[in-house]
Amino acid sequence: MVCVTATRGEGGSFDLERWPTETLGAVREQELMRCLLVLGVGEHRFLDLPDVDWDTALPDSGASAVLDIVREIQPTTVLTFGPDGITGHEGHKSVSHWTTAAFAEAAPTGARLYHAVYSQSWAEAFVPLMERHGVFRDGAEIPVVPDDDVDLEVTLDDAEIARKMAALQEHHSQLSGLVAVFGEEVLTEAMRSESFALAGVRGL
Repeated sequence: MVCVTATRGEGGSFDLERWPTETLGAVREQELMRCLLVLGVGEHRFLDLPDVDWDTALPDSGASAVLDIVREIQPTTVLTFGPDGITGHEGHKSVSHWTTAAFAEAAPTGARLYHAVYSQSWAEAFVPLMERHGVFRDGAEIPVVPDDDVDLEVTLDDAEIARKMAALQEHHSQLSGLVAVFGEEVLTEAMRSESFALAGVRGL
């Protein structure tokens, strides 16, 4: 498994006094490394792109970097954002565009590309709460699909969600704000499942 991260998230502080932009990138890099260690992810790549805010697209240089990684790794399964950026985040949309293009050009025959979505049942339970707390960018297209149209759904048992939450809690500069508004119990249930729609099969 290879995890690729476009930026270090330095532009996304929700508390500039505790986590100023100038030092947040280094903080979040260390948080990510601890998170991946908990999850057992053996390989990680940074694209080293600047993070400004969620209204700003990422530099186009990311496209060639993602293409190089797909050519090298030859992944059989690729998980990424859909063109909506899941929350309307412009940087996420950039990543989706690059990854989808790189997959079409360089992934091995038979490889599968999945875009992150919200199942209808998940959305009914959690999207209203997310909307109240500003999780989505203004005007965002929220990718909600009928439950039957979800092509890949991962639902964790109690041991697995405990491990996932332990990994996420390493991202203190991000997760502490979510815990404050959602509460740990609700956030844990929201994180228990993830859904994806099949966006393409290479060679078909």
